[in-house]
Amino acid sequence: MALFLSIFPIVLLIYLMVKRKAWPSYVALPWIAAVILIIQLVYFQTDIVTVSANIMSALIAVQTPITVIFGAILFNRFCDVSGVTDTLRKWLGHINPNPVAQLMIIGWAFAFMIEGASGFGTPAAIAAPILVGLGFPPLRVAMLALVMNSVPVSFGAVGTPTWFGFAPLNLPTHEILQVGAISATIHAFASIVIPVMALRFIVSWQQIRKNIVFIYISVFACVIPYVLIAFVNYEFPALVGGAVGLFISVWAANKGWGLEKDESHTEASAVTGKALTKALFPTGLLIFILIITRIKQLPFKGMLNDATHWVGVQLGSLGYFDVSKGLVLSLNHIFGTNITSSYKLLYVPALIPFVITVLIAVPVFALSAKQTGAIFKESLQQSRNPFLALVGALIMVKLMLVGGDHSMVKIIGKSFAEATGHYWTLFAAYLGAIGSFFSGSNTVSNLTFGSVQLSTAQMTGLSATLILALQSVGGAMGNMVCINNIVAVSSVLNIDNQEGTIIKKTIVPMIVYGIIAAVVALTIIPLFFHV
Repeated sequence: MALFLSIFPIVLLIYLMVKRKAWPSYVALPWIAAVILIIQLVYFQTDIVTVSANIMSALIAVQTPITVIFGAILFNRFCDVSGVTDTLRKWLGHINPNPVAQLMIIGWAFAFMIEGASGFGTPAAIAAPILVGLGFPPLRVAMLALVMNSVPVSFGAVGTPTWFGFAPLNLPTHEILQVGAISATIHAFASIVIPVMALRFIVSWQQIRKNIVFIYISVFACVIPYVLIAFVNYEFPALVGGAVGLFISVWAANKGWGLEKDESHTEASAVTGKALTKALFPTGLLIFILIITRIKQLPFKGMLNDATHWVGVQLGSLGYFDVSKGLVLSLNHIFGTNITSSYKLLYVPALIPFVITVLIAVPVFALSAKQTGAIFKESLQQSRNPFLALVGALIMVKLMLVGGDHSMVKIIGKSFAEATGHYWTLFAAYLGAIGSFFSGSNTVSNLTFGSVQLSTAQMTGLSATLILALQSVGGAMGNMVCINNIVAVSSVLNIDNQEGTIIKKTIVPMIVYGIIAAVVALTIIPLFFHV
């Protein structure tokens, strides 16, 4: 019964979002959160204080994804109003009007680099609007962006899912490094198939065949440095791989290497160097700020994450509100429990870099106060429905994690592991994907299921580093169907009530990804690693 009641809300959620008259996520998710609340109170008999504390914790935690979404919407609205998007569209058209080239440069290589710098779902939120600005249909762009943003995710936000996601397991550094290297190798084999499946959402098989050489130039330009770096470092594979791949992709497209001559497009008018520099300024500033605030060797990351107490106040029975020197806002001992939740005002990629970049760029593009106010107002309005959806999602996740080893999430994970035994290698990645599906994060998936995966490996005699690598790969491929990311990219592109449609399409490449991961884990990895 415990297993049935743990799985039932997830199955119900999927049904509500993919049925013929699908519920929008901002309706379905709060209702599912209410169902889980009832199950926790009635069946698991969780005390009301613990439930209330977790709900309050979720309301604080939701500020992270919703402010990132607001920041991305704000940045993209600014780019539209200021003419940046139009200039970039003309420039990309001048480099090469071939749609496959544009999709690979922006949807693959550029997003790959942004994932390495930031994570948090920002790659799709930044890359997708540029593609829509180039004339591609929004719904299909959303699907492509979600599927493309999978290979680099295990090393997103300067490797956070790997070095932080598995931190509670207290593994030695060389084992964490091996987990990263195995993850990157599995991702590399998946990259042979996944980008092509993503392209198929927008272009025909015929177009793919005629441009296949360029597609793989772009893919391998990112993936080869990505894998090589993963053998010596678990922070920079995606960031460096994406940067190298972006440079080579633009260069190859400019030369026309591996691309069909596009006769259907007239040659786009060249953009002047001055106009291009000005148009690239906001995005360049955004990336620069992301990178310097994510590299731990620089002082900024430590400053923005400084949790040293600065000021605080007791808010009655609600808890102790603490503000750190790095402006980390925390609510501690919520309702007298040990539950704590916080929001990193300066580190979460919202105020820095999105809002700051827009405020710096406004005078550069001479936008009026009225235009600037309208951009902020429209961005807030567009953030309303995703806020409701994410509140439901975060409450759902928090309540499913209540109970430690007896939580609904752990019940699901352990049941799957016990049912498969020595064949767990075939399914390990899918557990990681489930973690990402309802948590919205590869890092949270690794934190949640890392201990389950490790204990399963130990019980069955399987390689711990291999199973943890599959967990990390699964958390990355789960990005394709993760509710938070779907809500985010739909919000940024202003797509209404299509979350179920997106999941029905993106789940196919996710399943294929899991099959590739299992096959590579069983056949290729033992040839290169001692597992």
